[in-house]
This record gives sequence, C-alpha cells and structure tokens, in this order.
Amino acid sequence: MITSPDVLVRDATLSDVPAIAAMAGEFASYMRDLGDATDLKLNAAAIERDGFGPEPAFRGVVAELAGEVVGYLFHHDGYDTDAAVRLLVVVDLFVTASVRGRGVGSSLMRRAREVAAARSAQQIVWTVHRLNARARKFYKTLGGRCVEEIDLMYLQI
Repeated sequence: MITSPDVLVRDATLSDVPAIAAMAGEFASYMRDLGDATDLKLNAAAIERDGFGPEPAFRGVVAELAGEVVGYLFHHDGYDTDAAVRLLVVVDLFVTASVRGRGVGSSLMRRAREVAAARSAQQIVWTVHRLNARARKFYKTLGGRCVEEIDLMYLQI
C-alpha cells in the first residue's frame, strides 16, 4: 500500500461540499467512459442533505494535497448478521485523476480502518463496479477480497 506523508485526511465539512460534488461529477464521467450507463445523481444538494442534515445517511472524509481537496470517502455503519459483527460500509471512494497513484486512496482507506476500529467494526465492506478494473486492482493491493457467492439486489421505492 502506497501512503504519502503529504496527504492530509480529515472529516468532511459543509465547506467541502462543492469540491466533493465536482469530484462526484468527475467520477460519473469516469464510469460513463468505462461503459457504465447508470445515471449517477450525486450532487452538492444531495451531499448536503444526506451527509450533513439532522440525520445523516453517511459520514465523509476528504483527502487534501497542498491544501486542495483531491479525494473523498463516504461511509456508514452496518451489521453482518451471519458473522454477528459490526461493519463499516464504504459507499463511495474517489480520487481525482491527476493525483492517482500518490497514496491518496490508500490514505483514505487507512482512515476508514481507523474509523472502523473506533466504532468497534470488525470488517470494512464495499462494492466496486466490475468495469472498474483499476479500482478492483487497487482494492486487492489493500487485501480486499471479492465475495463471489453474493449478488447485490435492491428494490426501487
């Protein structure tokens, strides 16, 4: 795992929302370029409403290089009833293209480990799109493993 002493990871604040929203747009473009047709809708209003409202659906951390926000990670608590353990669920991790490979993603995931430990979680779980080979490779370098036996399902409400 590459880490960089130049990367500052801290809790996200309301003042970070515009930078995070811009990166979310960059992420949507990146995924479209890979062939993902999903209409990604994360924007500043959604981040502010769902991450900083009275009952946040997620918490966030950001990574800075030279005072500029260049990455973010969103997470929430979860629970695995099969293993009877608390989880930290990473719902989004993105690093802007110009700084990939400089330890930003590793630093964000290291913070996720710290948050998980502080919340008594025994596992960190996340999803990664099959088309995103670069992300899959990155997560495997961290020791991440794919669960082939499980299909992600959802109901639209």
